[in-house]
Amino acid sequence: MKTVSFDRYGGIEVLHLSEVDKPRSKKNEVLVKIYASSLNDWDTGMSLGLPLFMRLFTGWFKPKVEYQYPGCDVAGVVESIGEDVTQLKIGDRVYGDQCISGFSTFAEYVCVPEDTLTPIPKDMTYEQAACLPQAGQLAVQGLIDTGHLQPGQKLLINGAGGGAGTVGVQIAKDIGCEITVVDKASKLDMLLALGAHHAIDYEERDFCKLDEQYDLIFDTRTTRSPFSHNKALKKGGQYVTVGGSMIRYLQALLLNPVVSRISGRNHRLVTQKPNKDLPMLSEMFESGKLIPVIDSVHDLDDFKTAYEIFYSAKQKGNVVICMNQNTN
Repeated sequence: MKTVSFDRYGGIEVLHLSEVDKPRSKKNEVLVKIYASSLNDWDTGMSLGLPLFMRLFTGWFKPKVEYQYPGCDVAGVVESIGEDVTQLKIGDRVYGDQCISGFSTFAEYVCVPEDTLTPIPKDMTYEQAACLPQAGQLAVQGLIDTGHLQPGQKLLINGAGGGAGTVGVQIAKDIGCEITVVDKASKLDMLLALGAHHAIDYEERDFCKLDEQYDLIFDTRTTRSPFSHNKALKKGGQYVTVGGSMIRYLQALLLNPVVSRISGRNHRLVTQKPNKDLPMLSEMFESGKLIPVIDSVHDLDDFKTAYEIFYSAKQKGNVVICMNQNTN
């Protein structure tokens, strides 16, 4: 089967398509024929070997074999099942996040534990399903589990035009919040159409220097120091970050308790819990409250174009890679 792989750290140039044996499922696993996956920061970080502390696990000078196959999100069909599998059957349409189960979803097939998969809603395409496992759950866990977003609150989403941000706008709209989005000018009309009330072009204005204050800032970019957001937060407000610059992310990890105590504003990081919230996202989709936003779809043979778009940060929503042929 075909799979994206790399055997040294670097940019797009180290990635290539390889031919490997089709995997065989263990007793508690299912073999999934993959129809779609999407790009996330995890995937680019794996091949770049960044941040450097990750190499303590993935291999310092070169990636260990088990970390040479990127891809977290998976959407496909169960092709075979292990003897201990009880909840899934051959032919089931499923999706999930495999970041703690071996990655390897930029491939034609993958073997995964059955408890990492959720049924795909009837009217959801594989491409739409592939957008939600990582990005969608970061939005749920950042806004609801960590940020405790409430109706009527003022929310700002920084870096709103990507996967997590576009889902976050739709979640906040359903809750009933006043939503301000921050991103490139080319993405703002799309975000307003999704339900945002106000839009800021970050190349023209710095929301941290404006007079407006928010109950919650949901940050998908994390490009500033933890102290810089306090002016934009109400007293007792919350700043929640889910990704972006790893240097700033680590800085936030170390300094957030201090910043929170000094400023009277809560600063928090989200550590994603994979696959916990897929049933909720499925329900939102089925009720018409959520539509995954897809920027572009690429064949597996053209995966480098998908990476180039993702690296550029110009995409609106998600960049999807498709494998095999599907009829949905």
